[in-house]
Amino acid sequence: MGTQRLTVAQAIVAHLIAQTTELGDGSTASLFPGVYGIFGHGNVTCLGHALEERKDELPTWRGQNEQGMALAATAYNKAVRRRQIMTATSSIGPGATNMVTAAGVAHSNRLPLLLLAGDTFASRTPDPVLQQVEHFGVPSTTVNDSFRPVARYWDRITMPDQLLTSLPQAIDTMLDPADCGPAFLGLPQDVQAMAFDVPDEFVAAQHHRIVRARPDRGQLAAAVDALRSAKQPLILAGGGVHYSFAEAALLAFAERHRIPVVETVAGKASLVAAHELNAGPIGVTGCESANALAAQADVVLAVGSRLEDFTTGSWTLFQHPDVTIIGLNAARFDARKRRSLPLVADARAGLEELTDALADWVVDAAWTERAATERAGYHAYIDKIAAPSDDSVAAGEPVTYAQVVGAVDRNKQPGDYVLAAAGGFPGEVNNGWRADEINSFDCEYGFSCMGYEIAGGWGAKMAMPDREVIVFVGDGSTMMLNSDLYSSVIGGHKMIVIICDNGGYAVINRLQINQGGVPFNNLLDDCKGPNTEVRVDFEMLAKAQGCNAETVHTVTELESAMDRARASDRTYVIALQTHRYEWTEGGTYWEVGVPEVSNRPSVVAAHDDVATGKQGQRRA
Repeated sequence: MGTQRLTVAQAIVAHLIAQTTELGDGSTASLFPGVYGIFGHGNVTCLGHALEERKDELPTWRGQNEQGMALAATAYNKAVRRRQIMTATSSIGPGATNMVTAAGVAHSNRLPLLLLAGDTFASRTPDPVLQQVEHFGVPSTTVNDSFRPVARYWDRITMPDQLLTSLPQAIDTMLDPADCGPAFLGLPQDVQAMAFDVPDEFVAAQHHRIVRARPDRGQLAAAVDALRSAKQPLILAGGGVHYSFAEAALLAFAERHRIPVVETVAGKASLVAAHELNAGPIGVTGCESANALAAQADVVLAVGSRLEDFTTGSWTLFQHPDVTIIGLNAARFDARKRRSLPLVADARAGLEELTDALADWVVDAAWTERAATERAGYHAYIDKIAAPSDDSVAAGEPVTYAQVVGAVDRNKQPGDYVLAAAGGFPGEVNNGWRADEINSFDCEYGFSCMGYEIAGGWGAKMAMPDREVIVFVGDGSTMMLNSDLYSSVIGGHKMIVIICDNGGYAVINRLQINQGGVPFNNLLDDCKGPNTEVRVDFEMLAKAQGCNAETVHTVTELESAMDRARASDRTYVIALQTHRYEWTEGGTYWEVGVPEVSNRPSVVAAHDDVATGKQGQRRA
């Protein structure tokens, strides 16, 4: 084949455009559907120019903040279940480091994300350049080295030919179900501008299909033996169920063998909430029914879960003395956690082969009936606390998070996609949003990133333009990163954003006082300053960025506002005050560091409680 004379920047753009992928329904689409970009001197003249040349083939969307646009890309890639990869590009210096947080989100959630950041000059002749941080003893180090801990693949292109092998390796890493995560390429300014003879095959069309690893026969046999011996087995559905498009396989497996299912935050909406075998969300942000079953289960089939502390109750949740955890996971690292019996395989392929191998084996009916009883208690509790009542508001009490989520849950429409992240909402939406459709939920709780919500909603809406994206966000996260309200307006990506104002970081205030402390620096009322009574008008903040917006005070007003929001032609923000002390209960033990010595007896008592809880931990 021949060659083409291109700059490094042009070669990158041409290679991205040439990649196609197979979607979940078998259709073909661009692997890289677009780029989020904020240009500066480190990327505007070269990569920006290359993107402009081919803007009709690889659209570029302008963000307002580099962190926000990279978070939007992460949410987009999650919404399409890792089948496409939105990219983010920044200049050097602070533009690049703003994206480190988003890389952490993608890394912890096992999501693909391609980051292309400008870098200082490979020649070093002009050093020190604008925005360069000099390391006296390691001159090759730049701020882009900060991406190393939060990238699955990291490289700095210092010679044009390096791109020919590095960029394909980055793509393969992002598409590998076992190693999936963010890829980072540092692009020195002078190298971006260099022209070289690019082989035609580098910019030729290439089609990708996600590999489905089949389970090893020996591991499969061991998992089958464990399940056949189980009296009280439990399926734990993690995010890998969604990424593998394994929801139908999960349903078939659970129904055939009559095994109850619990869901992690990432795995929520793997099974519709109304299904008789769905026992609800598990863990610290979970419900009593799921946690009660987990405590009694003798075999736990963990499908596509990395088993984080909020899922396992800091490894205190599985209390059966002889419990066996089967780790069905594409990643060996996750499949082997805490002496789990590994079943290293694609979630869908693994479930299908387990189903065939188990044949007509069915769980004892008493266990399934126990699960049904527990499940009924969970739904009765949520129905009670989410009930529409404006009496408390009339008495001077604001509505609760549970009532807000309940109002949206009762009025959900086909296609609704709910998105949330850090703060108080993970526990509330995980319990109160009862999914009628699979893959209708994104709560970023791997990195628990405040600021993900609005940016993530923008990205999710781009990925699913025909669905209603509903964002739940608190006042704390809104203040951290709200500028993508404007991004959604100018880009025409309408979403509904519900801002619940409880006067500060109320859920952390809850943790602070529950662990023996006193309110300090979390609620605005407890912060230092002469004007802490000043509050943000979130309706006006949204209107200033071009959104339609209103403020409501009751559940009835919220339900009415949702109708107007659905009819809106642009992003619609609904703001309301919510209770700072009322929360959905039902979680389990969570280990946090509490001082062993304190001048407050309540803190020492809390430390003793943490130590007591640790006695039930699975330590290895």
